[in-house]
Amino acid sequence: MGNEAQNFLPELAAQDGPQPGPSWANKRWPLDDGGDLIQAMDPTAMKLAVKEAAAKAGKPADDGAIERAADDSIRAMMLVRTYRVRGHLAADLDPLGLTKHELPEDLTPEYHGFSGEALDRPVYLGGTLGFQWGTVRQLVETLRKNYCGHVGLEYMHIADVDERRFLQERIEGKDKVITFTPEGKKAILGAVIRGEEYEKFLGKKYVGTKRFGLDGGESMIPALEAVIKYGGQLGVREIIYGMAHRGRLNVLANVMAKPYRVIFHEFSGGTANPEDVGGSGDVKYHLGTSTDREFDGVKVHMSLVPNPSHLETVDPVVLGKTRAQQAIRDDLTQHEQVLPVLIHGDAAFAGQGIVWECLGFSGVRGYNTGGCLHFVINNQIGFTTSPQFARSSPYPSDVAKGVQAPILHVNGDDPEAVTFACKLAIEYRQTFRRDIVIDMWCYRRFGHNEGDEPSFTQPLMYDRIRKHQRVSEIYADRLIAEGVIDGQTAPHMRYEFEGLLNGEFDAGKSYKPNEADWFGGRWSGLHKPADPETARRNVETAIDRKLFDSLGRTLTTVPDDLQIHKTLGRVIEAKRLMFETGEGFDWSTAEALAFGSLVTEGFGVRLSGQDSGRGTFSQRHAIWVDQQTERKFIPLCQLPHGKFEVYDSPLSEYGVLGFEYGFASADPKTLVLWEAQFGDFANGAQIIIDQYIAASEAKWLRANGLVLLLPHGFEGQGPEHSSARLERFLQLCANDNIQVCNITSPANYFHVLRRQMLRSFRKPLVIMTPKSLLRHPMAKSSADEFVAMSHFKRILSDRKDIADDKVRRLVLCSGKVAYDLMETREKEQLEDVSIVRLEQLYPFPGEPLAARLGRMKNLKEVVWCQEEPKNNGAWFFVDGQIEDALTEAGHKGMRPSYAGRDASASPATGLASRHKEQQDALVAEALGL
Repeated sequence: MGNEAQNFLPELAAQDGPQPGPSWANKRWPLDDGGDLIQAMDPTAMKLAVKEAAAKAGKPADDGAIERAADDSIRAMMLVRTYRVRGHLAADLDPLGLTKHELPEDLTPEYHGFSGEALDRPVYLGGTLGFQWGTVRQLVETLRKNYCGHVGLEYMHIADVDERRFLQERIEGKDKVITFTPEGKKAILGAVIRGEEYEKFLGKKYVGTKRFGLDGGESMIPALEAVIKYGGQLGVREIIYGMAHRGRLNVLANVMAKPYRVIFHEFSGGTANPEDVGGSGDVKYHLGTSTDREFDGVKVHMSLVPNPSHLETVDPVVLGKTRAQQAIRDDLTQHEQVLPVLIHGDAAFAGQGIVWECLGFSGVRGYNTGGCLHFVINNQIGFTTSPQFARSSPYPSDVAKGVQAPILHVNGDDPEAVTFACKLAIEYRQTFRRDIVIDMWCYRRFGHNEGDEPSFTQPLMYDRIRKHQRVSEIYADRLIAEGVIDGQTAPHMRYEFEGLLNGEFDAGKSYKPNEADWFGGRWSGLHKPADPETARRNVETAIDRKLFDSLGRTLTTVPDDLQIHKTLGRVIEAKRLMFETGEGFDWSTAEALAFGSLVTEGFGVRLSGQDSGRGTFSQRHAIWVDQQTERKFIPLCQLPHGKFEVYDSPLSEYGVLGFEYGFASADPKTLVLWEAQFGDFANGAQIIIDQYIAASEAKWLRANGLVLLLPHGFEGQGPEHSSARLERFLQLCANDNIQVCNITSPANYFHVLRRQMLRSFRKPLVIMTPKSLLRHPMAKSSADEFVAMSHFKRILSDRKDIADDKVRRLVLCSGKVAYDLMETREKEQLEDVSIVRLEQLYPFPGEPLAARLGRMKNLKEVVWCQEEPKNNGAWFFVDGQIEDALTEAGHKGMRPSYAGRDASASPATGLASRHKEQQDALVAEALGL
């Protein structure tokens, strides 16, 4: 065959051209595998296809030609795949040009064996990138345009074929360029100019004031508008945003449409709420807002969640709020209508562990929100720390690969590219209901805040920034060159917008807020409590006997087709006996009665924690598991009207507590409870407790009814399984902000849970829940304590009937130690010692305690007894409160003494013998033995 055989394949290519493809082409090659091309690179299959096609064409080729043609195609496909995996490394992303990436060797055609005339030899590509036939030179040109321009796509870590194909179809091809209409380009320019001029205006009017400006990242403004516009077209009706400081005021004004005059009023020192509302308020760059915006006839409600300076803490709050709103809108299946958008800084996204905790929720039952859109404002610096000292990975977004989220790296100096990335991101999210990340490379024109001098630490970067054109100038020059606008368009836009800002600035001087927005929507009918914290009226929380009995049947009826564990069978039988006799109700049964009664009354109940289904101490058994099939049965889900949910959460405290706080902030009609495995572990979520739970009402006028269940009690289990750090919660108490209880009675636990939903206001409730008391023979309640006229009791009097005038020594305590005191007192036959339990520590029950003390006319000594070390627990909180109650009761000059463990750096001993010795000693001291 000679030369004829050598030239056969190129001749055929020239004859057929790239449109129809060769007549001999294998129709199954490349295989439809989502573009990975791995299966298509089988040399044997390729050679066979070429050989059959050549024979069919009547021009048989020798084995050498066939092998060379197959080899060319396979190496070309490897080149394509390499660009898909690594092309982003050569993308033009850094507006400042400081980050230089040499073209990786494996992205060159030479690396794959193509050089010289081989670059222009037609290669069969089977439709890849729109080529049936193409030269390697054409192929590389297209690949560089698709993957190495102002958008660099990372997506080949995604396992799902359809997701990869979806992204390829929108990125790859000879004709794939970012295009907007002339009107669209003008709109993008206008949004960038508004973002820039707004920051300039603030800098001019409020010189030296912190604003954490967006300067350098203004392309985010039209991009976020694209999320609203295209999201609305794809079914989004509500967007919940969370972000830290950078650009927040710009987003509030130019994306959320918060009136400029309101922001100017706040900049001038004015309050965001009416003067009579109260609260401490917060700095302007922590505040949120809510509003509606309409694009193309579609209205989208938006809210920006307030957050503190603790970076990324708002992430789980946004996700929890999103989940609640999806439940309210009946959108938990489709996840179409409510979209979470989280805006991050580059250093925070890479550096804060809470980011990973939240990414981990993305596919977990009970926490999934159908995908979150993450937008990273990549300033290429964190405060004063350069990226190479802030992380070990190439990009700040690398953590997102752990959940197979696609990542769009984009040059922030190209507003069209950033807007395109957001348009693609919302389309992907609405299609696959999965997280996606936009990593916008930009810069920070000024320091971390406007008072910092960044050249102290990054002189070269800031020398480049000072000389660098603003985004709007670069983009306006481009549009002039394209003939979309003339030279006067951008200056006119600036002039008009500055005039608007001047008018709003003047209006801000006389602006006065006329209402607070915290009790609207689903919160309608609730209000701030009017009564003082020491005179809080109880609501009737008892249930009627008919409902009580009905719930008993629900909790003790096992379906015929469910094979339960034999131990669980004994637990259920014990419950059945409680309902038959009306005696011996334990903690878990009381809890189930509270949950079940609330559900029956139309409330929701959501309980989450690391072992919440079974219960850390194998006490709850809210979920029954078939021992043959592992089918789950939840008795409380069989009840009508409301909804009961219980989730074994991811192994996270910080993220899960933030999520549940966010859920409770959106839905006051659901009892939301988070249970720590041991109360000690709540300190892993301390930021949520300090910055949100304790302070959000004062700072942001955001009420919340979240319940924290924190197992607490000193039983010799060591320093990490004893203390929920009661003292820390009590130190946070002020201004009627939270409720703190240490409850000892199952019935009282039942009533406090029901009280949480039946009152006309919401306050976070922190409960030191028991461990040994879950099954303690003295910690039982009778049926009568759940029905009739019973209610929550802030203090519980002694179980022993001691006449008030005989009490000479009163021991006040809280929690499980009360039963240790009672047992020892009975053993020692002390007849003049009374034990009173404070079931609620805050708001402190001063009024009922004073009334109780007032009846003890012969009282000589008052002792506060606690298990915790003296520097822990409630002692320093209750000391003065008890003295005030004694004075009010007529025992002026009397002060409580302390009985408990000595001050200690560690909360508890890990030695059982030492624990018993300490416990016996503090009980004896309290009782005067």
